[in-house]
Amino acid sequence: MTEPLLSTRFDPLSAAQREDPFAVLALARREQPVFYSPELDLWVVTRHADVLAVLKDHRSFSSAGALKSAAAPLPTEVIAVLAEGYPEMPYIIEIDPPLHDRIRSLVTKAFTPRRIAALEPVIRAIVDELLAELPTAGNADIVERFAWPLPLRVLGQLLGLPRSDLAQLHEWGNDWMLVQQDGPLDQRLRHARGTVALQHYFVDAVEQRGREQSDDLIGALVAGRAGIEPPLTDVEIAGLPLDLMVAGHVTVTRAIGSTIRLVLDHPSIAGELLDPEQAPRVIEEVLRLESPAQGLFRTASRDVQVGGATIPAGARVMAHFASANRDECVFTSPDDYCPARDDLGSHIAFGKGVHFCIGAPLARLELGIALPSLLRALPDLRAAPGGEAVRERLFFARGFERLPVAWGQP
Repeated sequence: MTEPLLSTRFDPLSAAQREDPFAVLALARREQPVFYSPELDLWVVTRHADVLAVLKDHRSFSSAGALKSAAAPLPTEVIAVLAEGYPEMPYIIEIDPPLHDRIRSLVTKAFTPRRIAALEPVIRAIVDELLAELPTAGNADIVERFAWPLPLRVLGQLLGLPRSDLAQLHEWGNDWMLVQQDGPLDQRLRHARGTVALQHYFVDAVEQRGREQSDDLIGALVAGRAGIEPPLTDVEIAGLPLDLMVAGHVTVTRAIGSTIRLVLDHPSIAGELLDPEQAPRVIEEVLRLESPAQGLFRTASRDVQVGGATIPAGARVMAHFASANRDECVFTSPDDYCPARDDLGSHIAFGKGVHFCIGAPLARLELGIALPSLLRALPDLRAAPGGEAVRERLFFARGFERLPVAWGQP
């Protein structure tokens, strides 16, 4: 590569950069806003304007492999396991027009604002149920006990899935994301088997809705396929609830954990979240500061100029949402928490362009209900003594695997 390399190594899976990825990204925006990482064989785009340019140009930047952080091809053993599933299954996050437009058209017709609004009492009931399972005083891992069960149960209700299946779907969903990340072969084989099981689960669910009508979202997708030309197959439809189930729950899980961690460090934020006038802006500011999806991947379909660098055809590219959301050219004092900021609407935590997150309205609804309810139910919220917060080990995500908290009188 002819472009100079970044002076500090970009290593998002290192312990230091999992805890603080923002210093190296700020350095990149100053030193080389579009840089090449030879270790990862990856071009990283860090400035807001350039990230938007990548996300909005699907002709130059294909979404194929949008979740694939590993540079090397999948091991042959992993490919053999994945062949037992549906390697051709399209995921809306990873496909380009025209197939993307056909699938997006179907989900837009089925996943309507009315259907989302109808989930509000469901979300409130699930929140109350989870909080009732917690004692009036005590400690717990808030990720395990609240942040991941909540969106899983909400999406299970939306998709018409048995609650008894949700824990397994959560595990398989992690496999689906991790199979594309480098790691020991035995781990990747386990992730591949989980991915295959997840694919079969959702194809079976679609086939069942084809035999028996239902009023859940999968049923609506199956019923609506006749209006798409040509009609989508069962496998093409199954990729939609699979994608929504995984991406939809992990985004909310990460945002809840990041917000609670911010509250632990700055207790005054709790009062702002309890104020219905302030809470929506607080949530948007946390999404900006702690983007649950740090970015997604693209493949350059031609030689293209971005931010003064020439990205060659075939190169893997990361459009870095989290860096764009702290770009000093767009956001005043970008590393500071400031929900009253005038530039808040410019954040791209949910992406932009044709791949703007379809679940964003539902995520905002869940967060707006869950966070104030959690803070009301757990007075004197604080970090659990001796408890260690553990960051998620996923290349393109920011969240917590564990976040132990305590509440009530000690």
